[in-house]
Amino acid sequence: MRHVVPATREWPTQLDDLDDGTPPGLWLLGEADLRMLALRSVAVVGCRNATAYGVALAGRWAAELVSAGWTVVSGAAFGIDAAAHRGALAAGGPTIAVMAGGVDVAVPLSHAGLIAEIADSGMIVSEYPPGTPARRHSFLQRNRVIASLTRATLVVEAAQRSGALNTANWAHALGRGVLAVPGPADAPTSRGTHRLIREGSAVLVRDVDDVLEQLHGLAAR
Repeated sequence: MRHVVPATREWPTQLDDLDDGTPPGLWLLGEADLRMLALRSVAVVGCRNATAYGVALAGRWAAELVSAGWTVVSGAAFGIDAAAHRGALAAGGPTIAVMAGGVDVAVPLSHAGLIAEIADSGMIVSEYPPGTPARRHSFLQRNRVIASLTRATLVVEAAQRSGALNTANWAHALGRGVLAVPGPADAPTSRGTHRLIREGSAVLVRDVDDVLEQLHGLAAR
């Protein structure tokens, strides 16, 4: 476990785009180099009460993104987050979990094993000191870190008031890419993604090739 601050070697400078919202420092758990992992990274987020379709898609796409040389970033929550992390791990690639509490506090507790796996091959990140319990407001706070750390945020499934939309809004405000997966027209888990697409703040993506096309365009800027 270690602590990094702005202007040090491992600090990802893209976090400075948050201006006054930039964390004063980050606690890290894992042997990888955070700055290097984050250079080519994409957030994969979505609702906790994900459908079987959403879970399968998030896992498969995360694996393919890792195989294409991208780091998958998410929040270790139930549903889409966990599926994305597991897909990345299954592909043998790195993944980053940004936590709403200390890096040594497994949230949710049932994901303690998954979080330990992530630390082994990737990184656990938090702006909160070790031992800090997750609070309701800290889940929204950490979303800005996920959005700013990555090139783009991919929203797989999201209800009308999903926290994933908060991450997407941060990404849009920061000039990052926002990508959304369409779903069944009448599904509650499609309402958030469809709203992003309808309002023009997200690009509709149908497969990983669409995602990679957007990512390569963003990386070339």
